Amino acid sequence: MTRIIISGGGTGGHVFPAIAIANALKVIEPDMEILFIGAKGKMEMEKVPAAGYDIQGLWISGLQRRITWKNLSFPLKVISSLIQADRILAKFKPDVVIGVGGYASGPTLRVAVRRKIPTLIQEQNSFPGITNKLLGGKVDKICVAYDGMERFFPAGKIVLTGNPVRQDIITPGNKTEALEHFHLNKEKKVVLIIGGSLGAGTINKSVLQYLNQLTGQEIIQLLWQTGKNHFNLIKSNQETLHREDVHIYPFIDRMDLAYAAADIIVSRAGAIAISELCIIGKPVIFIPSPNVAEDHQTKNAEALGRKSAALMLKDQEAVDKLFGLIKELAADTGLQNELSRNIKSMALPEAASEIAEETMKLIRKKE
Repeated sequence: MTRIIISGGGTGGHVFPAIAIANALKVIEPDMEILFIGAKGKMEMEKVPAAGYDIQGLWISGLQRRITWKNLSFPLKVISSLIQADRILAKFKPDVVIGVGGYASGPTLRVAVRRKIPTLIQEQNSFPGITNKLLGGKVDKICVAYDGMERFFPAGKIVLTGNPVRQDIITPGNKTEALEHFHLNKEKKVVLIIGGSLGAGTINKSVLQYLNQLTGQEIIQLLWQTGKNHFNLIKSNQETLHREDVHIYPFIDRMDLAYAAADIIVSRAGAIAISELCIIGKPVIFIPSPNVAEDHQTKNAEALGRKSAALMLKDQEAVDKLFGLIKELAADTGLQNELSRNIKSMALPEAASEIAEETMKLIRKKE
């Protein structure tokens, strides 16, 4: 029986693609035994078991970028995690170890390399994090989502697969059903505003600024996911009440229908969000979060901007400029078509299956 370890997590952007890879591996070999290794206290310790897989946790966290007492325990956590990972690998005896990024990925992959177990890492971003850059020269295969990654990794190890996304995103929703589901006006363009499940403060401030200027004569309407952390405050704002052209939700469960309804999308530029939006193929304005490691969201958005596949607005400019840009885009059908065509050309919807197949190639090569 084939045994595979998948390690990493910390955020949904790492956890859900990891689960998608596991599901794709199970399609190839239903009896395969898969074990996840995550970081204690992080979301993977809940989401992975909910998806039907076993997981073990390491005592590990990231190094804080500011001076803090929490950094004093970091060397101890690294040593502890390396020892824990070594024990898990010795007992489980995996045929391959996959790293998807996140705190637990580093110690697990380091141990796997030392034990000469075949290894694969999945790099989601156009600018890799420190852990994957350090591991790139040691692992056997590197699955990436962007062209030009030879700047960071050995060219012979790279395979362009894209990022795994949720299955319901790959299957497009019906626009008529979507408009009815959200009670939207079929005569107006729909601008979908999304800033992640918890919300994005700058994007929400930009929308509130716009609401103060509404006349009711606009050609657009908003489908707005505020994020759970921001919803109550925004809902209490008088400008958001009793408006037929503003539809507010703390969290949108049916993202397939939200994407189907949208004519224009405003989003942060996380790797998985971008992969989903490439598949959706709608005109997008990215507002990269400035609060991420290596400023990788800006680099992700710039990678699409260079191919005329999306527009980008800096976070600090969004409050003043976002809705002017939305109005310009909504009025320019030619630009909408160009952005839609170019972002769609970058879609890689079979990423999970291709990563699973690259994993199986490592096993066959070992045999």
